[in-house]
Amino acid sequence: MSELPYSVGEGPATRVSLSLPEGTAEAIRRRVGKREFSAFITEAVERELRGQILDEYLADYERRKGRISEPEQDRARQVFDEVFAEEGEWPAAS
Repeated sequence: MSELPYSVGEGPATRVSLSLPEGTAEAIRRRVGKREFSAFITEAVERELRGQILDEYLADYERRKGRISEPEQDRARQVFDEVFAEEGEWPAAS
């Protein structure tokens, strides 16, 4: 796999085509306004990516070390969020 030039959340903005149900799009516009629509979508997508990356890490850990309890998973999510919020850097997406 080749190295990407940017990590999640980095690099210049690029225009993409996105289809949403009209009700969803209108709910977003009402909540954040037309000018903040893209920022809202970006934050939601990055939050989803962060969750998927952590889920992949936890699944890998469980394959190697065994079951992780719910409290341990919750703590891992808390630590993950704290570390990456402080560093402002994302782990590599697989």
